[in-house]
Amino acid sequence: MAFRLLAGAIAFFLISLNVFADEIPINPSHPDRYTVVEGDTLWDISAKFLQHAWQWPELWSRNSQIKNPNLIYPGDTLYFSMVDGKPQLSLAESRLMQPQTNPNASCVLHEEDYKNGRKSFAVSADGKVIPCIRETNLKQAIRLIPTGTVAAYLSSPKVVNKDELGLAPYVVGFAGEHIVAGIGDRVYVRSIAEQTKLSYTVYRPGNPYISPDSGEILGYEAEYIADASLQQPGDPATLAITKSALEIRTGDRLMPSAEQDIALNYFPRPPEHPIKGSIIDVLGGVSEIGRYSVVVVDKGTADGLLVGHELSIYQRGKVIIDSYSPIKNDNVNLPDEIAGTLMIFRPFERVSYALVMKATQALHVLDKVRTP
Repeated sequence: MAFRLLAGAIAFFLISLNVFADEIPINPSHPDRYTVVEGDTLWDISAKFLQHAWQWPELWSRNSQIKNPNLIYPGDTLYFSMVDGKPQLSLAESRLMQPQTNPNASCVLHEEDYKNGRKSFAVSADGKVIPCIRETNLKQAIRLIPTGTVAAYLSSPKVVNKDELGLAPYVVGFAGEHIVAGIGDRVYVRSIAEQTKLSYTVYRPGNPYISPDSGEILGYEAEYIADASLQQPGDPATLAITKSALEIRTGDRLMPSAEQDIALNYFPRPPEHPIKGSIIDVLGGVSEIGRYSVVVVDKGTADGLLVGHELSIYQRGKVIIDSYSPIKNDNVNLPDEIAGTLMIFRPFERVSYALVMKATQALHVLDKVRTP
């Protein structure tokens, strides 16, 4: 699988579109300055200064000193100011931290030793040159979002329709005496007649995703089980298991491994058209939803959602009984309360995977999402 790292382009995407160039709502509690710390993201930092973090390119573009916000590092200090009635940021870069030498090391080489040429060599008592430890100053630039959180969901699992799984080749047996298979084992599959693809992914049908409004099935989760390599096409075909998360069983389905570019940097922005939907599931084997949780939304590409689209999360209002009403069992639906923000990172046709970027209240399955 190929990964596209968009390190140089991200700072110029929305800027070139000139979106919201004259109006950037400022966070009323913004700091005058902020020093970047380990674990910060561009989204986190922008939210400290802006009401809408996705407008960060406009704010950063107004200072030529910050040519590329992808090259901001922990220890750098950002200063906020208003110039001619418009917000600006300036940057004070930190100096590289001095490497800490291991006091027990008998020989340590610094970067200067390679630049200036090594002048001396440590020698043991018996006249042999002692191996040296090489120290290098390394600083990791901050990212827009925590890409490690979403990386596990960029290729698997996936969402498919009923026919995609139902018509896919399936495991019918195993080589040897196995009743299940794992890494290094061979499986027999019906049927892969031609050697058009060499790499396959083994899936197991998961739960359906159901619309909370209509009750319609929007798709089925295809749970990732293993990777396999085609050794011999036929009916049955022979495949070798090269990687597995779970044991392979008979009946598990195979689909060709996707060869696609996957972006690890994103351009958050609101959808071009109004969207109203709901959170219908949370991934990762957890039940509670909070910041950086991965959730499933009941809207997809068919509804106009694209990678990077931002939606506001509203905690669904409770239904209570008005005990003071003259009407018996008078139910009152309390208003929905805004409770966070999410960003779409992998849309399918009718559902999407999204990352919760902000959570100000406890979130739950069936909470609503809509265009900011």
